[in-house]
Amino acid sequence: MGVSGSGKTTVGRALAARLDWGYRDGDEFHGPANIEKMRAGEPLDDADRAPWLAAIARWMDARSRESVPAVIACSALKRRYRDFLREHRPQVWFLYLRVPRTELERRLQTRHHPYMPATLLDSQLRALEEPDRGEPRTIALGAADDVDAIVERALHALRAQGACR
Repeated sequence: MGVSGSGKTTVGRALAARLDWGYRDGDEFHGPANIEKMRAGEPLDDADRAPWLAAIARWMDARSRESVPAVIACSALKRRYRDFLREHRPQVWFLYLRVPRTELERRLQTRHHPYMPATLLDSQLRALEEPDRGEPRTIALGAADDVDAIVERALHALRAQGACR
């Protein structure tokens, strides 16, 4: 989890590959109205995000019923979003990818996203409620270096918590 440009997709795919788990990008769960709103440079609000979070939760529940472990990249900017996704799902862990603003801006200038313009970074940073030490099943990772190093730290932290093998 994290803001746009934090590396959710890149790290999520690499982590899933290392674990031999499934992978999905949370962006795939946005409905057409959310996509158009973001494409127009308008930030999403809680009402916009509610059906998106519900769709992610349904997907997570289906993976759990099928005993198929998976990684999903999802912004989950607010504590209540993460709490909703964790509720009744003891297997759910969050990796918060913390990246300095200057690095986020650099990354967003060099990447292309079909509907998430770099201009929405400020609204995401305003909405972000960084996890604190008391937030359950959440690990914060500095994510400004290379993907392999981030994935290694993620695996070490998850294994130390018994969240994966």
